[in-house]
Amino acid sequence: MTVKTETEMPVLTYSKSRGIVALITAFMKQRKMGLNDFIQRLATNSYACKHPEVQSILNLSPPQDPELMNANPSPPPSPSQQINLGPSLNPSAKPSDFHFLKVIGKGSFGKVLLARHRADDQFYAVKVLQKKAILKKKEEKHIMSERNVLLKNVKHPFLVGLHYSFQTTDKLYFILDYINGGELFYHLQRERCFLEPRARFYAAEIASALGYLHSLNIVYRDLKPENILLDSQGHIILTDFGLCKENIEPNGTTSTFCGTPEYLAPEVLHKQPYDRTVDWWCLGAVLYEMLYGLPPFYSRNTAEMYDNILNKPLQLKPNISNAARHLLEGLLQKDRTKRLGCTEDFVEIKVHVFFSPINWDDLNAKKITPPFNPNVTGPNDLRHFDPEFTDEPVPSSIGCSPDSALATASIKDGSEAFVGFSYAPSMDSYL
Repeated sequence: MTVKTETEMPVLTYSKSRGIVALITAFMKQRKMGLNDFIQRLATNSYACKHPEVQSILNLSPPQDPELMNANPSPPPSPSQQINLGPSLNPSAKPSDFHFLKVIGKGSFGKVLLARHRADDQFYAVKVLQKKAILKKKEEKHIMSERNVLLKNVKHPFLVGLHYSFQTTDKLYFILDYINGGELFYHLQRERCFLEPRARFYAAEIASALGYLHSLNIVYRDLKPENILLDSQGHIILTDFGLCKENIEPNGTTSTFCGTPEYLAPEVLHKQPYDRTVDWWCLGAVLYEMLYGLPPFYSRNTAEMYDNILNKPLQLKPNISNAARHLLEGLLQKDRTKRLGCTEDFVEIKVHVFFSPINWDDLNAKKITPPFNPNVTGPNDLRHFDPEFTDEPVPSSIGCSPDSALATASIKDGSEAFVGFSYAPSMDSYL
């Protein structure tokens, strides 16, 4: 009879390794689904639907909040329902200005492409969205909110910048900073977890970006490793502002059910009003994932995962510092009125002992050397993008919409839903 000592490593059998692979595969597939598609799939699972918490979450009819997600097709809005963000039309911009080189990302409504401007040879990430897909899912307010938030991001080092935007009869175009250091999710996949100093650096830059958004009365609501990019030096860049909620005062709340399943805060699952502390919960979940490799309450069984978020006590293994433990306990506090950040917001995060090694002025000035350098050789270096995207051919329709169709379409095809989308910066925004 063999006696296993405490220092012996457990044997990884074939069946156990297959189980681990299955867990990771299921996790990655679920992460790539949007919340709308995820809820629709959840609704067709008879076992999951029997769980009382899942039934509560799926009971979204009739929606009282116009922001609530609805997958039913909808007709284009009437002129009285237009979302008009003012006279910011940029009539000179058009798809044929760009040479579209590679697909570098995909989403529910379109693709992100690496493009080179034909006039100045500058590289950009161009987010191209299909209007019909947006209108079908009644997401036009989220898209316009994303554009609105992007316009406010010009002064923060850890938020992606919008150069300008324009539209054709059938598509919307965001011309964004090109960031090619890879998603945080991509690097976490490769390395499983990060050492604490590296996790602290990323968490600090993320917190700085969230604090800035909060100072503009914007709640981000969808923090996850897929929305966190690394630039060519290894600094954090937060992207994808489609679920941002504007005009949330320090004590203000909202109630829209949205986000990504693994990172939903308890108050969102309860469909209770929530405030900007929802972002600090998500920061805690991302920090936990950086340190441990999976989100804090993750389960392959979605109903069980939601039950864990709502009811299971936070469990922390002993391989992190006391400061990290205390921070995670504060951020992942289920009662938002007791959560770290509930009183003084970002100030409470900055002064936490976990961040005592961080000089925040140096951090925001990018004077702190990142703990990891992506080592990209230039704009054409795509090593940190998923081959699932880069191997896909660039659709010919992306760059050849007829120039005469720019921003002049009739209400029949939904363009009136995006009045004011086009944007050209004033010269002083570059000073």
